[in-house]
Amino acid sequence: MHILILGSAAGGGFPQWNCHCDNCAGVRNGKIKAQPRTQSSIAVSSDGEHWVLINASPDIRQQLNQSPQLWPNDAKRGTKLKAAILTDSQVDHTTGLLTLREGLPLPVYCTQVVHEDLTTAYPLFNLLSHWHGGLQHHLISADYQAPFEVEQVSGLIFYPVPLESNAPPYSPYRDDIVPGNNIGLKIVDTSSRKSLFYAPGIVKTNALVESMLADAECALIDGTLWLDDEMIQNGFSQKTGADMGHMPVNGEHGSVALLKRFDIKRKILIHINNTNPILNEESSAHQYVLDSGVEIATDGMEITI
Repeated sequence: MHILILGSAAGGGFPQWNCHCDNCAGVRNGKIKAQPRTQSSIAVSSDGEHWVLINASPDIRQQLNQSPQLWPNDAKRGTKLKAAILTDSQVDHTTGLLTLREGLPLPVYCTQVVHEDLTTAYPLFNLLSHWHGGLQHHLISADYQAPFEVEQVSGLIFYPVPLESNAPPYSPYRDDIVPGNNIGLKIVDTSSRKSLFYAPGIVKTNALVESMLADAECALIDGTLWLDDEMIQNGFSQKTGADMGHMPVNGEHGSVALLKRFDIKRKILIHINNTNPILNEESSAHQYVLDSGVEIATDGMEITI
């Protein structure tokens, strides 16, 4: 399986356009050692020719233009992306669908709850129906026992993994978690039987999540905030990471502690907020993550399992 990290930052990217925290100011003026990042999105393929986009970042145009793996071989127009899967209905994971309008129709796989949000509160499906057939919805169950395959992309099986996180502020399910608001994905290569577990937004673990980690060759896990109250400490919000649907990186119940419990070949943090000190490659937080056997995702990272 080929995994391409198109974007590794949380909403707003890094640096965020209106943020002047130590990280954002530091990367702009060169006073810290850090790599700019676009907003979170990945693509997966079994053969390197037929790809599935997982979440459509607002930065998708830039991401596709800098990813020759996804360019057509000899066509005047086109892409090797054959479909998209949405893990939630957040702006950061769906707005890129608007940019893809020139390439519609596009099969889009998502749960009924996500489809409801994207046809009512944030009606992307309705709006894009005016371009070349629009978005073609394929229903994903919120039940792990109902795996699915993506048309035109052979060799991969996708298992939906319900996660405890939160719905967007515009969703009627905000602060009222129901199955299908947020899913992770266990992606199995049918040839090697090796799997990726992808969970960019998760508040806490459970038995199903831990069984996914125990079986994974690679895990891409929520690395949004270093501390649960990071946004409060920085004066940017009154909400904790848990309020927003994310576990912290640090601490007894953080993502690094969770990953350290499992023998996984590649452990990688993704969806990293611009305030997170792990972005500074000379920080103690960054070194702690690396010393724990965990990698920090960067844009353009390629993984083969």
